[in-house]
Amino acid sequence: MAKSGPKPVLDEIKRREIIAILSVGCSRRTAARYVGCSPRTIRNTAEREPEFSEQISRAEHSQELRYLKNVQKAADQEKYWRAAAWFLERKFPDEYGRRGPNVITVTQIKDLWARFAEIIIAEVSHEETRDKLLIRFAEISASLDTAAEK
Repeated sequence: MAKSGPKPVLDEIKRREIIAILSVGCSRRTAARYVGCSPRTIRNTAEREPEFSEQISRAEHSQELRYLKNVQKAADQEKYWRAAAWFLERKFPDEYGRRGPNVITVTQIKDLWARFAEIIIAEVSHEETRDKLLIRFAEISASLDTAAEK
């Protein structure tokens, strides 16, 4: 006699419904409500079943690709330049993101450090002290480079 385990919470019909709901851009929470389970059930099933996990991933990413293609199509037309600006702001926020009036960029800070170094060179006559200060400024500048890369 074949041993049968507990019936899975997400049968094949519910799984297809979840994938269909995700593929139109809805959240996992919405999909879970629709099929009558919790988002945790979807996550747990996906963790146990790599094929279902892959289907979820494809469904969720298909919407991202669709919307990015639409933004790209719009940005290709000069009159919709805002689509390109929107994309750049979100994809590269450090370079193109909106900044408040009191925000200073790493480049601006490095320029300020360079000015301070020029002042030290011009005003500090004791060579050993000047060199120590310049080394410390170089260390700070290097740490800014490291922070900007993250």
